[in-house]
Amino acid sequence: MTTRAPIAVALDTSDLGTATAWATAVAPVVRAVKVGLQLFCHDGPNAVEKVRAAADVELFLDLKLHDIPATIAGAAKSLASLQPTYLTVHASSGPAGIAAAVDALPDTRIAGVTILTSLSAADLDLLGIAGPPQDAVRRLARIAVDAGARALVCSPQEVATVRAEVGPDVVLITPGVRPAGGDVQDQARVETPERAVANGADLLVIGRPITGAADVGRAAADLAAGLLQ
Repeated sequence: MTTRAPIAVALDTSDLGTATAWATAVAPVVRAVKVGLQLFCHDGPNAVEKVRAAADVELFLDLKLHDIPATIAGAAKSLASLQPTYLTVHASSGPAGIAAAVDALPDTRIAGVTILTSLSAADLDLLGIAGPPQDAVRRLARIAVDAGARALVCSPQEVATVRAEVGPDVVLITPGVRPAGGDVQDQARVETPERAVANGADLLVIGRPITGAADVGRAAADLAAGLLQ
């Protein structure tokens, strides 16, 4: 397989050796790897540097920044040397928060996080967020893109709605992707990889269905093959 599938493998572990081994195993068949809070909080920027050395793929730095604009700007600037392809910022930080990250890292695609894929419609009601999820996600997507975000994170169930709202040039990243019949675990709004891509997703975040397999490289290759047929 010479073409890499539009998958970002989530390196969700506190063990840097395990993370780099996963990255090496999946790099031939996927486009990106995701370094999230678990690994970054344990090993900091060193985690990014080691993962990048282990795998020549795009780096999705999923830190979900959510604070006042000045703090977001400072945090984003502190990450400049890592040169992430994507950096997540909660769209609910508001237009000024998104814009602060965009200004701080002009060469990185700031990805506005809409509604977490673990949240259901009932959760939104409890949190006081006007729903249903499709509407809440669409509103937050519009806010983030108008503030300069060049990528968005949403569930695969909302990706078609978001694509219609923001047009073809924004990268849509979808967690909550599970193979047909797979365990959804703590995800509430899920879809299969094939359906997510058909609905308009550009990059699928997939973790445990790959990293929980006995052969991580083979699991990634099998999912990639299904998307590249």
